[in-house]
Amino acid sequence: MQDATRVLAGDCTVSYEDEERTEKRGEVVVLVKPDNTVLVHDADGYQPASWLTRADVVRYASDADGVRLVAGSGTERLDVQSHETTLDTFAPVTPAGPEVGTCPDCGGPLVRARGDVVCVGCRARYPLPRDATVLDERCDDCGLPEIRVERGAVFDVCLDRYCESIDEAVRERFDGAWDCPACGGTLHVERRSALRTVCEDCGNAYAIPTGTVVGECDCGGPRFETPSGTRCLATACPARAP
Repeated sequence: MQDATRVLAGDCTVSYEDEERTEKRGEVVVLVKPDNTVLVHDADGYQPASWLTRADVVRYASDADGVRLVAGSGTERLDVQSHETTLDTFAPVTPAGPEVGTCPDCGGPLVRARGDVVCVGCRARYPLPRDATVLDERCDDCGLPEIRVERGAVFDVCLDRYCESIDEAVRERFDGAWDCPACGGTLHVERRSALRTVCEDCGNAYAIPTGTVVGECDCGGPRFETPSGTRCLATACPARAP
């Protein structure tokens, strides 16, 4: 079952092998998360009694003797053998985070979690730039929340990049607007591995930082106010501010 955690509870023997082997027995709750992380919880403390993070493979077997779960990753192996099973089921799960709006498709809550905005209802997922602020305003076209980012200027765009692209907004605003710090040629905005400007004459490329343009550097390129301070578009510019 996609986006579900398997929950196994009962009297189990749990063995973990890597360079050494440990074995424990008790009434435990075993969770197998959607990413194949296996957690074995007992009655004591907040830390699992045993675990295996993002196993390469998880296998189940069930017969008259009970349920057996075997998870492996590289040289690690986690083996759970139930002697008496009190629960064996699936529970739906989603990422959890601060609520940031309502899904226009299903009406479910939208939450910000681990670099995405996710709908708890229909599971729709929208990648979120690391520096983005989710706004209360809604996109006029699709109804999703708008986000605010700084890429030379402040841009408020739709959360869904296919509805309204940050790259297109930056390109429309700044393509051809800046001179190359190296040769004075015209800089054009493009995306390769990152959003950047490329000189049409010398071919030098400069990543567009998070921040807003606050003036012109002594080299002729734009100067940005960024979270880490003021800097030229060209990080290696000899005229950059100290």
